[in-house]
Amino acid sequence: MDLHHTHNVKDLFQQLGLEDGDAAVERFIASHRLRPEDGELYRAIFWSPSQAKFIKESIEEDAEWAEAVDQLDARLRS
Repeated sequence: MDLHHTHNVKDLFQQLGLEDGDAAVERFIASHRLRPEDGELYRAIFWSPSQAKFIKESIEEDAEWAEAVDQLDARLRS
């Protein structure tokens, strides 16, 4: 049995307490675009302190959520 679960961006939105429907995810991404000079994803001004902490720790600890965080980061910058 595989105990490792790969999370996707929709799962990440649910984990962060954000609306996770497909249209809601796309709206969020469209309205929260980031530029390279905006720095690391967790520093974005639109996160609550707890959301920013979760994102930062996911990356720093290469946690099970790191891949979904990376995917969201890439989509916000594309």
